[in-house]
Amino acid sequence: MPVAGRTAAPAPTAAAHAVPPTAREIPTPPADFDALRRQDPELAGVLLAELDRQSGCLQLIAGENFTSPAVLAALGSPLANKYAEGYPGHRHHAGCELVDLAERLAVERATALFGAEHANVQPYSGSSAVLAAYAALLVPGDTVLATALTHGGHLTHGSRSNFSGRWFRFIGYGVRPDNGLIDYDQVRDLAREHRPKAIVCGSIAYPRHPDYAAFREIADEVDAYLIADAAHTLGLVAGGAAPSPVPYADVVCATTHKTLRGPRGGLILCGEHLAQRVDRAVFPFSQGGPHMHAVAAKAAAFGEAATPAFAAYARQVVANAGLLAEALAAGGLALLTGGTDTHLVTAEVSPLGMTGVQARGRCAAAGIVLDKYAPPYAARGPQECSGIRLGTAAITTQGMGETEMPQVAGLIARALREERGTAAAVADLVRRFPPYPAR
Repeated sequence: MPVAGRTAAPAPTAAAHAVPPTAREIPTPPADFDALRRQDPELAGVLLAELDRQSGCLQLIAGENFTSPAVLAALGSPLANKYAEGYPGHRHHAGCELVDLAERLAVERATALFGAEHANVQPYSGSSAVLAAYAALLVPGDTVLATALTHGGHLTHGSRSNFSGRWFRFIGYGVRPDNGLIDYDQVRDLAREHRPKAIVCGSIAYPRHPDYAAFREIADEVDAYLIADAAHTLGLVAGGAAPSPVPYADVVCATTHKTLRGPRGGLILCGEHLAQRVDRAVFPFSQGGPHMHAVAAKAAAFGEAATPAFAAYARQVVANAGLLAEALAAGGLALLTGGTDTHLVTAEVSPLGMTGVQARGRCAAAGIVLDKYAPPYAARGPQECSGIRLGTAAITTQGMGETEMPQVAGLIARALREERGTAAAVADLVRRFPPYPAR
């Protein structure tokens, strides 16, 4: 599809429409894993060890998932060889007819999947997508209202160690101390006081659905752009298990991994009236040539996310998180916001007499991989903290369901108590749910 603000792309060449060769005619890619093992056994050993680690542990990091073999195949494809600066039909290098088709496919699938007028599939990461959104809508020195870093905001929401905090004036809003929910009255008051150029809604640790309509109303009142940072939840949106920010936000930024289960990368969705500004903010302003193997892998992931099977997966992710949260609370952890609407679970471990760092270490020793977390209003700072953050996207991809969630919570409780035999019990569970079953 043509990019807004540009002339229509020239028709693909005949080669682009050629019938694909049969499997027998396709040459074997020169870089395969067997070749790597022969050529560089040391590096191959690292990759095999990482596969073994991922397969042998409970993967509960909220921002991680297991991509499909199709996505992995695209990532390892010959598209990794192609330089393709620019956009389909407007590249700076020759020989882009076929990668143009891959990118158009990714764009068409993304816009159809999320009901957006325009999609840019080139961002290298979620942070790159946010950078481009800011570059498209703001100038240095503009005021931005976003989730406070101490209340679950991302580094791109104003950290002084990040471009966002150095280029723009960020004002942070937070959650209520009594229930941990976003304080929309505070958001409105701060917006009226500071008249931001943009309002950002989204968090790396908020387990409830944002009220996008309320954010839109506040943004309209102060004539601000609304940017939705949906990095964690866009996969749930794709599967119909979370409300969509697309009808409300001027620009939606996201990652294509996490709950979307695609390759590591970023995505931007927007209306047609902002398409040209967003595209120019990605290239040439903030990035060079796109990683075309990743773009193809995004296309594969968008195709998968449009299926009934993915919708069932997204619903199961949310159901699993709710059951896991309930079981963790029964085991003595204090749930932030009292539960979850998404894949995320955040909880205080201080009632058990330990810090988040200690909890993470004890779980790691038992083969349970999760993150420490500093809850809002907590006495401990982010280095030690008093909470943990975990998610159910990866273990749901492995096939775990309602039956396994109490078991997972029980294993976490055992790990926190440092019970002997916990690591073996973890290994027994994950052995039944390999992320990549042998075919």
